Amino acid sequence: MADFESIKHQKIKLIKDYKKFKTKKLILLVVLIPSAIFIILYAVALGSAQIPLSEVFNVIINKLLGWNIVADNHVELIIWKLRLPRILMGLFAGIALGSSGAVMQAILKNPLADPYILGISSAAGFGASLAILFGVGFFSGTYLIIGNAFFFFFLSALLILLLAGKKEASPQTMVLIGLALLFFFQAMTTILQYFGNSDAVKAAVFWTIGDLGKADWTKLLIVAPLVTIGTFLLIWKSKDLNLLNAGDNSAKSMGINVSFLRYFSMIICVLMVSGIVSFTGTIGFIGLVAPHLIRLMIGADQKILIPASGLLGAVLLIVSDTIARTILSPVILPVGAVTAFLGVPLFVYLILRKRGTIL
Repeated sequence: MADFESIKHQKIKLIKDYKKFKTKKLILLVVLIPSAIFIILYAVALGSAQIPLSEVFNVIINKLLGWNIVADNHVELIIWKLRLPRILMGLFAGIALGSSGAVMQAILKNPLADPYILGISSAAGFGASLAILFGVGFFSGTYLIIGNAFFFFFLSALLILLLAGKKEASPQTMVLIGLALLFFFQAMTTILQYFGNSDAVKAAVFWTIGDLGKADWTKLLIVAPLVTIGTFLLIWKSKDLNLLNAGDNSAKSMGINVSFLRYFSMIICVLMVSGIVSFTGTIGFIGLVAPHLIRLMIGADQKILIPASGLLGAVLLIVSDTIARTILSPVILPVGAVTAFLGVPLFVYLILRKRGTIL
């Protein structure tokens, strides 16, 4: 009888702990959403020209509702044409990088996996360098650099998937092929830069660091639906990704087509990130750090981890871009350099934690 009561109490305790943990995960997600909104508004207000938050809010509301009650056209131009598109590009870029990083770490079973470690972004850098240095590309005009970056980004991902398919898409094979492509495209980019003129090389290097300054509403119309649909598709597959965490054999025993899941998830991640990278250049560490920080707080439940990593990635990127715009104002630093400065010590801390999720 005593044993029965003990088991009953343990069961009740486990149920309470589970409900408490589930509530904690939902609270984190709920807190991240208004935090991201506030940081967006605050980032719009900051810059070489300081604008009150109330005025930022009024301009955005007036524009969205189609009202023309803005007193200062100069302020409207700064907010609506310059800062808001840049910051919204940071929002969608952060969501794409953060959520893709979380999914890639799950499907590849590698805590260091993200589009940059896999060499996909180095391929995009090669494509952009080819266009910038020599004007060679698969597109012309305004979309020469963007088109080249997208093409080579997608080509490298396709190579990883095709070559990994020979070995049943095992995570180890995909990571090793990605590393090989990373070194290959880095070497090719270095050769291109060796033969380019100094101004073009500077522009190519600046592109590979990453920048949100070229964002506009037209580009956002391409990026926003791509990232939104891609993120929802990843969340839709979150239950299967959770089963994959238990191991390939366990997932197969539950009726999951593991190879298809890896291919599908990888393609969605690649489409999202390639769309972002084509317009912003390569921005590192967001897809690596954001998922680990979320995992420390709420564990590896992909249903919450994917959207939370995306939101935290957006927050980190917008904060980094705000620092890049203001720390040496009026000089604007490339945001990729700032994310590296913020990401490196944070990542080292995660590695050295005694109970961390990396080691």
